[in-house]
Amino acid sequence: MKLFTSLVAAVTVVMSASALAAPLLTPAQLEAARTDTNVRIIDIRPAKEYGAGHIPGAVSAPYAQWRGPAESPGQLRPVKELVTLVQNLGVSDDTHAVVVSSGANATDFGGSARVYWTLKYLGLTKLSVLNGGVSAWTEAGLPQDKAVPAVQKTSFTPRLNEDIIATEGYVAAHLDQPATRLVDARPSSFFKGETKAPTAKMPGTIKNAVNLEHDKWFKPGTAIFVSEAEAKKIAAESLTEPADETISFCNTGHWAATDWFALSEVVGQPNVKLYPASLAEWTQASTPLPMDNVPGRGSQLMNKFKSLIGNS
Repeated sequence: MKLFTSLVAAVTVVMSASALAAPLLTPAQLEAARTDTNVRIIDIRPAKEYGAGHIPGAVSAPYAQWRGPAESPGQLRPVKELVTLVQNLGVSDDTHAVVVSSGANATDFGGSARVYWTLKYLGLTKLSVLNGGVSAWTEAGLPQDKAVPAVQKTSFTPRLNEDIIATEGYVAAHLDQPATRLVDARPSSFFKGETKAPTAKMPGTIKNAVNLEHDKWFKPGTAIFVSEAEAKKIAAESLTEPADETISFCNTGHWAATDWFALSEVVGQPNVKLYPASLAEWTQASTPLPMDNVPGRGSQLMNKFKSLIGNS
């Protein structure tokens, strides 16, 4: 009987480890693994939402803590600050970090993807996102509490993964290289120059970019990421031209994180990079950088007028 019990326990551990190897976890998979001492659930919702109820054992690290300054939110925070944040969350090289957002919509998912990318950039490799966030967890009828777990600060040391990041200089140097594909993750109105984000100095997109809207990766009307097979189909239909490397960008590296996550972690394409500062940085450069789909002055004024009317 003891042997049977031990075998069952061993099989359970193996199954749990296998499930956690996936970049996306279902609520049931996370529930089965959340009590593992090597699992750290990172809740990136605002502190007030976390305090109202969260997945048992989750630690709070609001998304704003991972973002840059107001004029360029996608800009990476100083590595020293990010490392301190990771250490205070009790995360080490052996930790499997599971990032959890609210699950409100496709845009909300970008927060999880961006934090996942940031952790991978710092050198962590055991990472997942809860598919559907707290919303899916709640719909599954799984437990929540208000207890704040005590975690011990770690001595985590970063090993920066430069293979997944693109800087302004790197993007500028690869604009006209056929082997490099630039992917704009924003809605088509931004890509076409019809709409401009407040952080961007001008409308339009980076030269030679193609548009792959971030919300294509979700089941219609939900915040649930599609299956691996469906994601591969979307990628094949949206990006027909082959490329040796792909660089994802948006306004502030939020929507772009979803495209990066989809192409790199789910579809499994090699050499996918994220340009974290994106167009907020690109359009504010002291020397203008190459752009496409930039409307003329008259068109820009007309679009601004339409925007004001639409918001009135």
